[in-house]
Amino acid sequence: MKVEVRQIEIPEVDTDLLAVGLYEDEELPAELVETEGADDAKGGFKKLTLLRPEQPGRVLVVGLGKREEMEAERARVAAALATKEAAKFEAVSLSWLLPESSDDTAIAEGLVTGSILGTYSFDRFRGRDPDDPAPPEIEALTLRADGSLAATVEMARVCAEAQNRVRDLQRLPSNVATPTYLAERAGEIAAAHDNVSAEVLGREQIVEKRMGGLVAVSQGTAEEPKLIVLRYAGGGSGPTLGLVGKGVTFDTGGISLKSSSGMQEMKMDMSGAAAVLEAMAAIAELGLPLDAIAVVPSTENMPSGTAIKPGDIVTQYNGKTVEVNNTDAEGRLILADALAYAVELGAERVVDIATLTGAVVMALGSTYAALISNDDELAGEVERAGRETGELVWRLPLHAEYKELTKGTVADLTNASGKRKASTIYAASFLEEFVGDTPWAHLDIAGTAWDVGREYTGSEGSGFGARLLIELARELSA
Repeated sequence: MKVEVRQIEIPEVDTDLLAVGLYEDEELPAELVETEGADDAKGGFKKLTLLRPEQPGRVLVVGLGKREEMEAERARVAAALATKEAAKFEAVSLSWLLPESSDDTAIAEGLVTGSILGTYSFDRFRGRDPDDPAPPEIEALTLRADGSLAATVEMARVCAEAQNRVRDLQRLPSNVATPTYLAERAGEIAAAHDNVSAEVLGREQIVEKRMGGLVAVSQGTAEEPKLIVLRYAGGGSGPTLGLVGKGVTFDTGGISLKSSSGMQEMKMDMSGAAAVLEAMAAIAELGLPLDAIAVVPSTENMPSGTAIKPGDIVTQYNGKTVEVNNTDAEGRLILADALAYAVELGAERVVDIATLTGAVVMALGSTYAALISNDDELAGEVERAGRETGELVWRLPLHAEYKELTKGTVADLTNASGKRKASTIYAASFLEEFVGDTPWAHLDIAGTAWDVGREYTGSEGSGFGARLLIELARELSA
């Protein structure tokens, strides 16, 4: 989508639809007060009223609620609502009059982000009559605001488009979005940027490196596993950021087979990997001044005669042994190898993101992702990034007692405790065993990767985490 900032008077706006925000108990801009139907406009949050002045032809009044409650998240919601109305008129251009607020930067970001995310659709596999043209979609967004906001608007565009690419990856079926497909996407990212390099390890190389977790999970599938590494050399004086994303492109549960109900959603068990890949693409596009390393372990988790079995013992990349007591707790096995590898490659701060536990949905629903960290400073930075982007996280505690749940009977660790308690926390406590003293944060996005239901994400793949990781990288590079 083409996005620009322009200072232009309302009667001079040349657009298919002009969106104007209205606060509760306040008046419309003077140019619209006398327009027929203006008296019907309401400032209640999410209230919509269509006006038809002579110029421009259509004005959508979007209720913003109380002025003192206006912030970026409300702007994202308001913008998404406007794009849905624009679609009804087959609009290809949309303009927004920037609402007055105490933080123009935040509101501008929200309007651009909500507009781009709100226009998202996925119809790659729908048949269409070749003689029937595709329905129009918004191609241009103009923000009527001061030109000083141009850099903010451009960053919002890059980040929102990255999130939409994550949503594309999430929605692709697993017979398309295989580990090889993700590896090819990494190659595309590297090819597009001179300061990005990609390395992909196949099954034989993974075995040679003794990445026992990834070997074990992938041994049940004929699909080639991949260990994907992206390196971004942006310079700067800050710490090297490591991003690790779970890339299980389909998760049956393995021998510990999942219920068939809803299993089709397990094509999205690579949501963490998608977020990491597209965050790296955006970091490179923005030219952020920092160095970053992304590590994505990717495989299917399938039951077969060669699949790992409950009770088997594997040796992870850092030498620790693990009793596999539940093959459906596979994500932590492949992440363990990837985390240890990221640290070995030089990551000085590591964030992993994964659809790791169903328990997090029970704890936090689809509003917050779980954050667990061994470092207060890094945890605070992740929390701040989430507040900025609207991808909220809630920190859960680490405690020595949770380590008891990770201890194996005849091996160093177990991947699944026999006790049904603190499942999200002890899964993270398991991962902590593979980062040493490196500052590390874990994001469990099993509740936020899909079925969020916000106006700008819908209820399918949400793309959660991409903008958060980009914002974190921006903060670390500042």
